[in-house]
Amino acid sequence: MLARNELFPHVIEMNYQARRRMGCSVYLVFDGNDWLLIDIGYEDTVAEIVELIRQMDFPLANCRYLVATHADVDHVQGLKAAKALLPNAEIVAHPHAQPAIESGDRIVSFAEIEAQGISIDFPAVPIDRTIEDGDTLKLGGLELETWYTPGHALGQLAFRMGDLLFSGDNVYRDGCVGNIDPHHGSDLEDFIASLERIRDCDVKWLLPSHGPVFRHDRAMLQKVVDRLSGYLHMADFGTCAVDWPLLKEWEGELLEGFDPEKA
Repeated sequence: MLARNELFPHVIEMNYQARRRMGCSVYLVFDGNDWLLIDIGYEDTVAEIVELIRQMDFPLANCRYLVATHADVDHVQGLKAAKALLPNAEIVAHPHAQPAIESGDRIVSFAEIEAQGISIDFPAVPIDRTIEDGDTLKLGGLELETWYTPGHALGQLAFRMGDLLFSGDNVYRDGCVGNIDPHHGSDLEDFIASLERIRDCDVKWLLPSHGPVFRHDRAMLQKVVDRLSGYLHMADFGTCAVDWPLLKEWEGELLEGFDPEKA
């Protein structure tokens, strides 16, 4: 039997377990013999992840849920392969992520980015169960409270379990956030609201979908909120912004004329 490397009681992260980076964070939450996975990552690592789980002596028939935090290809490309190996598990996602996963939408999922030469498979797979904000996933004596945290992507979910928040692509240890792209379904105002919710909560640890686990830090999260709030009024993020004050300034200059002394 392979020794279990728990980050916290009842929580194993498969990159930490493997002692190397395999892709996005894949969290195994368990109580007794029952377990679930939050995200699964790319298809080419599914067999290795499932084998590690088997070696840790988790019964494969007791996987209750395969949870998708959102529909990005780097999080869910392996869902179909995982379902084949873990047929008793229910695939779970938010209703807004369901269409992309069930249709294999290559644009929304970032599987197809022609300008960057990215083109990878995204196998479509049916969702067994949809969950929304406030719903609870029960696993033995554990309960995971569902948070709907949109902004980065359509249908992004986070999950609170006691002092832990499985926080998806909302924010990482260095203060970076999940990609902001309108073609991907990003919404800056929603993103800010989701970050404010995380900032104001009383969890002790954030378990993100990429990178290392980190302590909840209100001051750091406030800096992230302030940065994204600034983006609302900048051209940098185009149609994700709500306005661009420079254009108002230019309109005044067009009416009054250009004055080199004021420029």
